[in-house]
Amino acid sequence: MVDTQHFCLRWNNYQSSITSAFENLRDDEDFVDVTLACDGRSLKAHRVVLSACSPYFRELLKSTPCKHPVIVLQDVAFTDLHALVEFIYHGEVNVHQRSLSSFLKTAEVLRVSGLTQKQAEETH
Repeated sequence: MVDTQHFCLRWNNYQSSITSAFENLRDDEDFVDVTLACDGRSLKAHRVVLSACSPYFRELLKSTPCKHPVIVLQDVAFTDLHALVEFIYHGEVNVHQRSLSSFLKTAEVLRVSGLTQKQAEETH
């Protein structure tokens, strides 16, 4: 006799736990494998997280054979880049009104999911 009963096991707060884990990995710089640079400053991140949230980064990183590439972004303000990475890792970010226009322009260029109209249209 074959046992055909299945059980669904669910991690109730999976999304918040994974989000928190990625934030902690980034804060501690554990397993970071890409550096983003602009304005003479840089920050470290995870390819898989950037790729999951941006087709721009996904296409760029898929074609990069380096183990830890440094991506230099021209015409991007570091404050905008930092805020975008915060958005990617946290799902939200506070941006000052005077920075909103350049922040959204950078989000459009980098095709960050959840912030760009073009990305929203591609997923529907």
